[in-house]
Amino acid sequence: MEKIRYGILSTAQIVPRFVEGINKSSVGEAVAIASRSLDKAEQMAKQLNIPRAYGSYEELCKNEEIDIVYVATYNKGHYEAAKLALTYHKHVLLEKPFTLKLAQAKELFDLAEKNGCFLMEAQKAVFLPISVQVKKAIQQNKIGKVQWLQSVTTYPNVDHISWFHSLEAGGGTLHGSGSYPIQYMQFILDQGIEECHGSSTRRKGATDDQVNLALKFDEQALATIFISVKIDIPSKMIIYGETGRIEIPYFWKTKQAIIYYEDGNQEKLIGEFDSEFVFEVEHVNECLQNKWLESPIMTKKMTLGTVELVEQLYREWLKTDELI
Repeated sequence: MEKIRYGILSTAQIVPRFVEGINKSSVGEAVAIASRSLDKAEQMAKQLNIPRAYGSYEELCKNEEIDIVYVATYNKGHYEAAKLALTYHKHVLLEKPFTLKLAQAKELFDLAEKNGCFLMEAQKAVFLPISVQVKKAIQQNKIGKVQWLQSVTTYPNVDHISWFHSLEAGGGTLHGSGSYPIQYMQFILDQGIEECHGSSTRRKGATDDQVNLALKFDEQALATIFISVKIDIPSKMIIYGETGRIEIPYFWKTKQAIIYYEDGNQEKLIGEFDSEFVFEVEHVNECLQNKWLESPIMTKKMTLGTVELVEQLYREWLKTDELI
């Protein structure tokens, strides 16, 4: 089968793991990487055995051999980098948070449609084998109707991210990790979010270091989402139904989950893998092979809804009409 050739914008820590996913996919191939520092690009290209390295994003986007651009820049840079790639008629896989503002997200989707380009928010969690099994278990009514979901995510070590506490750079716990549970819950329930309220803590002049969200879904299930970089406790999502519950430790990268039934029995779900990113890459490859401009799973609607929700929460927390 014809190869799908990926260009990588960024040398961030996530890139080696994503490239591993490309390499383990059936038709993906990483052919170029770019950084604003040519030295950094060349070093990572050598490390990951990528043929070409560029010292500017535009140079990479001009390469006619590249089919799709994966954008993994710092959060504020997502919009400009994706817009650049789309301007050069490249398909784009854009890391979360998709953009910091809804207007930017809408502009990117409009540009993608105008130029006939595929555009998707990167969300590996929903493509994992365990995620598919959990969704199937819910559809099979194994725990009855879902009434409440609880997600806890903690990252006590973020000092290696120099811009994490920067408002201007789009840092913070909600920007960094909020889309994982927000979108995962919608995926497994096949429902949209009807209401969302939230609170946060932050130091003066910095962005949020803890958030707590309360959500209501279309069919009346409730959910809480807690994210923190101030404490170190096990990260887990629990889905409570009328006749049981499903516990998913580290749901965005896990290989197993457990169903607890009301009669005391348990069922373990197993989904082994070598690369946590390969399933997302395979989905993107399938979309491009079928000439789809939108993912049927990570939809435009879900991405725009998430960006709008997150932007509104930051507006409330920052007490300003414009995000900084």
